[in-house]
Amino acid sequence: MSAMSGLLIANDTIIIKAVGTWGYFSNYPKHEGPFWNQHIADVTAGEIVGEIKPQDELGLRGFEIMHLLKNGVFDFAFGLPAYAMQESEIFEGADLSSLVQHIGVQRKVAAAYFPTLERAFSEKYNAKLMMLYPFPSQMIWCKNPVNSIEDLKGKRIRVFLTTLGDFVEGVGAIPVSVAYHDVPDALEKDRVDCVITGTMSAYTAKLYKLTPYGFTLRVGWGLAFGAININKWNLLSESQQTLLQKEISTLTDNMWQETATEDAIALACLSAGPCSLGETGNMVLVEPSEADLIKRDKVAADVILPRWAKRCGPECAANWNRTVGTILHLRAEVPAK
Repeated sequence: MSAMSGLLIANDTIIIKAVGTWGYFSNYPKHEGPFWNQHIADVTAGEIVGEIKPQDELGLRGFEIMHLLKNGVFDFAFGLPAYAMQESEIFEGADLSSLVQHIGVQRKVAAAYFPTLERAFSEKYNAKLMMLYPFPSQMIWCKNPVNSIEDLKGKRIRVFLTTLGDFVEGVGAIPVSVAYHDVPDALEKDRVDCVITGTMSAYTAKLYKLTPYGFTLRVGWGLAFGAININKWNLLSESQQTLLQKEISTLTDNMWQETATEDAIALACLSAGPCSLGETGNMVLVEPSEADLIKRDKVAADVILPRWAKRCGPECAANWNRTVGTILHLRAEVPAK
């Protein structure tokens, strides 16, 4: 009888197979992994059991993850909206380069754009968007001194998103697409002069040994998502859905709070310290001046927003203006032909 009851319990258990972001960045080991591998089983008394591995361990690329989520091979995925841009540029809209300098504002932007992304995930990927959360902010790390935006002119700068390329071209520099793993090699072989990556990833990759200079203009947030396959979601009871949403809401809050703290820790560790993580990088960090921010505003208005509006279309731009635009007091207009 005990074996039979064990079988019944096993049959009632819902297993959620998930894929995370990168195992070598802190979001996975600190948050994504523990949430699915342990926490969700604990809070549901084993009704829902998660299994997750990071995408680098699985050897998957972003667009593959979205395809597998859509088809139910994975039930839940964490990832970057850039993974979904093959389907629509609408996915770029919550993290357009350089528009947001403060994490509190970025959270408001994410909340304002959430319903837009929720519709897009449902229509394009048969997935329910559950959360948006940031990686530490993306800044510019260079081999030679950068004291202003003007000093970026002519430099070859590593990018990993279209909107970052728009920023780089807008300031008169040259975007070079390089995978994160290949960044040290690209620097050593002089393929790039500067690198855009997050504050904490710059520290953990020891970029300070190759790029002694940092320009701390925030050019993006590496905003990420968590989404569940709708067929799987529909298998959950109403009480299970409510509980999962509540737990993911708490996870989201924790990740926003930690990213704000991580930014400060990483910048201290990259420069003169004190550093709670290990050695100090002794980078020279330069904050953008008022003149730099004025120049950034001009690049945003003249290059970043019009290019994105052209890629995404008039309806998409109008929706952005009603949501994110009202928070940032900016407008995305499709350029006249």
